[in-house]
Amino acid sequence: MKSILPIMFFTGFIAFSCKQKKEPSARRADGPTVVDVIVATAQSISSTVEANGTIVAGEYVELHPEINGRLTYLNIPEGKYVTKGTIIARINDADLRAQMGKLKVQLDLAKTTEQRYGKLLKINGINQADYDVALNQVNSLEADINVLQAQIDKTILRAPFNGIVGLRQTSPGAYVTPTSVLATIQQVNKVKVDFTVPEEYGNIIRKGDYVTVEVDAARHKKQKALIVATEPQANTTTRNLLVRALLEDGTANPGAFVKVYIKAGTDKNSVLVPATAIIPEDKDKTLVTVVQGKAKFVKVETGVRQASNVEITSGIKEGDSVVVSGVLFTRPNAPVKVRSVKELADLTL
Repeated sequence: MKSILPIMFFTGFIAFSCKQKKEPSARRADGPTVVDVIVATAQSISSTVEANGTIVAGEYVELHPEINGRLTYLNIPEGKYVTKGTIIARINDADLRAQMGKLKVQLDLAKTTEQRYGKLLKINGINQADYDVALNQVNSLEADINVLQAQIDKTILRAPFNGIVGLRQTSPGAYVTPTSVLATIQQVNKVKVDFTVPEEYGNIIRKGDYVTVEVDAARHKKQKALIVATEPQANTTTRNLLVRALLEDGTANPGAFVKVYIKAGTDKNSVLVPATAIIPEDKDKTLVTVVQGKAKFVKVETGVRQASNVEITSGIKEGDSVVVSGVLFTRPNAPVKVRSVKELADLTL
């Protein structure tokens, strides 16, 4: 009996000690949630849509021969500027020129016959039918010569416009066909930018407006481009619109990737909050504000999204205290303790 009493006393002491330790924790759990806030302030923002684009040469073609044959002349100054009409290549046309010579001899004889028949017709030396046959022979040979001349013209390949010639893809003496690519030629002094935007932004794309193009991301080099055309039909897969703009006062390599910035509206004053302060729900978005020391959950509507901030178009007003840290620990109408008032600029660094 004497040995049991000390044990019971010790057990009761431990239980009492545990109870004393738990009470402060409970009080802390029931205490206010510590949060940081910002004061909602209207700030000037610019509504800008960002899109991906590609530099496109002002003019671009692959140089193909029009007929089959062996290359007898090839003039492709790789990477050099050539003017419109410069002879790029010639194809062997010896057989065509031989046929041309034969047709010209036949034409001379046919013209002589037609002239002689014409004189005889005037004195009724022959009938009209014989003269018509001779005249038809002349016209037929002249048509054959025109067709053959067109074939000879196709043996000469000329530069279709002023531009830079690309790398040579063949050699002199090679047998080529209309599918053979000899080289490319591009006009790079005036380049275009092709970019796509979602169809819902179609109303902000207007011919004659300017967009900003970042042609060198490493140096953040930006240039202006003039919108010249829009593809009337949206892509059925991506639902995007294709837009073309002319890059002004600048050059870039065709095929290069660029960022395009389209101004969606005039600058305006709006309330901005950090994106991390917004609680996303199934259909709504919620912010937590502090009103008289308690957390108040407010449904809001958002507008333009920046890198770290989001525009609030309705739900809160200037002067409201918006919780920016400790959001997940707050409960509706539960007490909160404001630890500090932050600046929006400090939260976006």
